[in-house]
Amino acid sequence: MIFATLLLLSPVSLFGDVVLPAANPAPIVAAASITAVSAPSMPQPKPEVMADALAAEPAAAQPAGFALEPVKPATRRSYDNPNEVKVWYALMAAGHAGAAFDAWSTRRALSGNWGTEADPLMRPFAHSGAVYAATQVTPLVMDFIGRRSMVSTHPWVRKMWWVPQAAGASISFSTAIHNVGVVH
Repeated sequence: MIFATLLLLSPVSLFGDVVLPAANPAPIVAAASITAVSAPSMPQPKPEVMADALAAEPAAAQPAGFALEPVKPATRRSYDNPNEVKVWYALMAAGHAGAAFDAWSTRRALSGNWGTEADPLMRPFAHSGAVYAATQVTPLVMDFIGRRSMVSTHPWVRKMWWVPQAAGASISFSTAIHNVGVVH
């Protein structure tokens, strides 16, 4: 199969000494005059005009240059800067620390029978050590939303990237402080 592909793509003529009709205009004129005899309604071609037309080759048209710039860039531009990334990491640490503090204070308040878990989604985890892992889900989601907002193509979203992380961290710290206040 490879050999057949190479033969098809090869510039070597497979016909040997046979002259192809495109290279010699005389057989085309002779073939046209033979078919013209059988069809009387067609006008007879003039051999010298046809030979001159085939012999005169027009100059090869040069392709015009064009810009090789795509209409839309293939990759998205990164809009974050190093200072924003540092603040994002700081907010990430604050959010996860606040969630851990909230889990610790909730376990402490529930173990002393000073209250009950008000969040119905956290209630199944409240009396076990799984509350530490369960409280880390919300900061992960807020980190993801904050990072996606930081590199968004919309300018107003890029300006507000810090809001989800800051809101999540502040809610975690405020509930933890409330739980500590209930115990004391």
